[in-house]
Amino acid sequence: MERDELAAWLRLQCTPGVGDVTARRLLATFGLPQHIFSQSTAALRAVASAAQCEALQREPPQWAESVEATWRWLHADTAHRRLLTLGDPAYPACLLHMEDPPLLLYAMGSPTAWGYTGLAQGSARNIAIVGSRNPTAQGTINARQFGRALAQAGFTVVSGLALGVDGAAHEGALEGAKTETLATIAVVGTGLDRVYPRQHRDLAHRIAQHGLILSEYPLGTPPLASNFPKRNRIIAGLSQGTLVVEAALQSGSLITARLALEQGKDVFAIPGSIHAAQSRGCHSLIKQGAKLVESAQDILEEWPAACTPISAVTSVASCTPPPGFAGQIGLESPLLDAIGFNPLGLDALLARTGLDTPTLQARLMELELEGHIARLPGGLFQRLARC
Repeated sequence: MERDELAAWLRLQCTPGVGDVTARRLLATFGLPQHIFSQSTAALRAVASAAQCEALQREPPQWAESVEATWRWLHADTAHRRLLTLGDPAYPACLLHMEDPPLLLYAMGSPTAWGYTGLAQGSARNIAIVGSRNPTAQGTINARQFGRALAQAGFTVVSGLALGVDGAAHEGALEGAKTETLATIAVVGTGLDRVYPRQHRDLAHRIAQHGLILSEYPLGTPPLASNFPKRNRIIAGLSQGTLVVEAALQSGSLITARLALEQGKDVFAIPGSIHAAQSRGCHSLIKQGAKLVESAQDILEEWPAACTPISAVTSVASCTPPPGFAGQIGLESPLLDAIGFNPLGLDALLARTGLDTPTLQARLMELELEGHIARLPGGLFQRLARC
């Protein structure tokens, strides 16, 4: 992309009051952005409002600085960075079928991404994995293991780089990806010169090396709350289906699931405890027709033509512990049976087991150290299923 072409695209994107819908109308009428800004007021007025026409005839604030910053960013690493426009052959074709495709996509990732058919041609080998930013310990394990298993089957895992389920899904995908496929795609709500949350700086770096990070927002865009629900449409649009691992009823993950349904995509949900707030969103989706899944195989059987077989599946209902997992107390411990897989407090455990407090606390500590249980906020404990 030449600098004058870049400048025209950024001017169109940054013009106040001209959103993506009007921008697409202008492009459909006049062609390239360079042609838009050479039009007369009368010609522009046939497509845009009077206020928009006036804005289009003025240079946007900070436009020159944005052009310079973006030009430098792109050329600092031309092998790993691109700016994809609506007319770019590498622009994800699956997004063009959405009602509101992004005008521009800032992309940073492995050179493999530019020839990756799941990005440029379709979404048949992409699956979104989304969920709570504050999952239970079991939810984190599930997200990572489903991400790993689906990547092993040849899928690219799409998520949002958020804390919790998103991060675990990306990690699992990086662990399980085949060398010939794109491991994972992170769709973020900031400019690509920023990493949010900061805790995922290392994860973002690894995704950029073995996967792809996408944003529709210009460089320098901070993590504004309104950006994250909007970016969910891109996560859904890039994917053949969406798996919700854990989600409360007000979770943004349900927005992604709804958008997937509106786009005619499949939605999957992992069930959980009827007492856990993080499971109610998944249960609501299942009531509405989402497929209940207990293993990666439950998803793969829906898309037999798109995947390669995997030798083992990730199950939340029947799991075999890895070597050395069973410790002193063992998986057959009556205490583990008493805890079950629902979060439980100390008082309830005292009542269930009949143990005195010091003995119970000592045994809980042993189980936690051995990796059988997790200590949750609010003084709760939960047994962990490991696959």
